[in-house]
Amino acid sequence: MKLIEIGKVVRSQGLKGRVRVLSYMQSPDALEGVSDLLVGATSVDAKQYRLDVFQPGAGLVVLKLQGVDDRDAADGLKGSHVWADAEKMKPLGDGEYYWSDLMGLDVVDENDEPLGRIASIFPTGSNDVYVCKNGDREIMLPAVESVIKKIDLKRRVIVVSLPEGIFER
Repeated sequence: MKLIEIGKVVRSQGLKGRVRVLSYMQSPDALEGVSDLLVGATSVDAKQYRLDVFQPGAGLVVLKLQGVDDRDAADGLKGSHVWADAEKMKPLGDGEYYWSDLMGLDVVDENDEPLGRIASIFPTGSNDVYVCKNGDREIMLPAVESVIKKIDLKRRVIVVSLPEGIFER
């Protein structure tokens, strides 16, 4: 089973055990057909929950997990990560990638000069930003066509065209 981290519990919502989750999903319909989620500090120690209710929202989703029936139980999940089985999620469209597939990829410029590796990714609303690190140096790469030229998962490399001034050698 390939697990995809879909978000992080930020707080409880209401009195009946619902939780608000900071969503890492670009599209809320990605969970269409998913009936179970794993929730915990790590995927290894996560507990499996049946998904009773899924309410999409802007950047946050509200979940009702079976067995989490009151505010105290929901509060106990605060800070937990949430994973789904990738095989049960809606298939990705052409040119779409799971963040977990991009983490650790080598980043090179169009001349094949190494720039670093993808260390983290965060959403900004209009597009994601890939954080490329090489030692102490960090480059913020907006995930837009003019910057991200090619993602090659087989070679584990991302080819980028750096905008003027984004990075000085």
